[in-house]
Amino acid sequence: MAGNTEPLSPRAKLAVTAGKAAAAVSRAAGRGSGSVIGGRVALKLDPDLLGRLAQHLDVILVSATNGKTTTTRLIAEALRAAGPVVSNALGANMPAGITSALAGGSDAKFGVIEVDEKYLAGVARDTTPKAIALLNLSRDQLDRAAETRMMAEHWREGLSGSKAVVIANADDPLVVWAASSSPNVVWVAAGQAWKDDAWSCPSCGGVMQRPGDDWFCGQCGFRRPAPSWALNGDYVLDPHGSAWPIHLQLPGRANKANATSSAAVAAVFGVPPQVALERMYQVQAVAGRYDVVAFQNRELRLLLAKNPAGWLETFSLIDPPPTPVILSVNARGADGTDTSWLWDVDYTQLAGHPIFVLGDRKLDLAVRLEVAGLDFRVCETLDEAVQYAPPGRIEVIANYTAFQDLRRRVGN
Repeated sequence: MAGNTEPLSPRAKLAVTAGKAAAAVSRAAGRGSGSVIGGRVALKLDPDLLGRLAQHLDVILVSATNGKTTTTRLIAEALRAAGPVVSNALGANMPAGITSALAGGSDAKFGVIEVDEKYLAGVARDTTPKAIALLNLSRDQLDRAAETRMMAEHWREGLSGSKAVVIANADDPLVVWAASSSPNVVWVAAGQAWKDDAWSCPSCGGVMQRPGDDWFCGQCGFRRPAPSWALNGDYVLDPHGSAWPIHLQLPGRANKANATSSAAVAAVFGVPPQVALERMYQVQAVAGRYDVVAFQNRELRLLLAKNPAGWLETFSLIDPPPTPVILSVNARGADGTDTSWLWDVDYTQLAGHPIFVLGDRKLDLAVRLEVAGLDFRVCETLDEAVQYAPPGRIEVIANYTAFQDLRRRVGN
């Protein structure tokens, strides 16, 4: 199924070499993986490089507000049953990071690429994907990201007429609206725990009716499509009605939903559900997410939650009280500087847990927890929080840059 395999031009080869050199310098200077700066340098020398690097690959794009890094990793593991895979596994999901990732995949058959929601249409145009997985859309980075309905419209316009097979979550009205412009859609019933961004119809603005797991607009008739794949408890139901057990090392219902979408993607490329799901079991952690680490003679489980929908899913998988919980929130550029989203999170679900608060915006979070009627302790450092936490494994939940800060502190 892969496309043109003509060799890279001298200009493209020079761009790749220069990008790798820039990335190496960045790593040597302790500035991270270097994937973003390497990609920027390469694209400066050859603006069409992303498309050139993708031309020999069967490209799969994965986009969503939550779960795209994990789902990208699960799809990559599943597709390795059918051939070598190149992927932006560390989550650098804008064009520069994607270019860096593909530059290392000259011998790959598949390119499994996580894409930031805002860049999906452009990356799809450049890479001519064979499949596109759309998982969910919800509010995120309020100071930078478009309103969710606008993002869905952007997807809808960008994917209109696409030749890719679109694997889309039938339970998210915004995703359904976005995917409906595509001629070849595989609908997956993956669920939608967070519904606060999908109460108005994306088609006409009317009020969405939500009886049980179904949804429809009483005004224009826009409604949930019939899924051909579904998550049912601990099983994936395929289009033939067969039930395949999900065995993951990753916790929570959200990851079972991610595995269901991943199995549907793998099937597009001929990998059977049983094989795909067996391979997904190999994934223990994703870019530090879900890792259990030793720190100060304690066990800490590291969990990432970047927005209200993500926090809701994370609360559902932590150990019950009296397990201690550390919460850390920053508001740097990569997080979005607007912290008003904290008021959309139902922190009362942490009642009974000893709570410790960290991060650049710990006082914003402290006010939110106080209004929720919770007991907590504000701490200056992770070391202090661990010192005061009662015995047992500690659940550590942080947003994006706070999560990276914590990983560096524990040496992960």
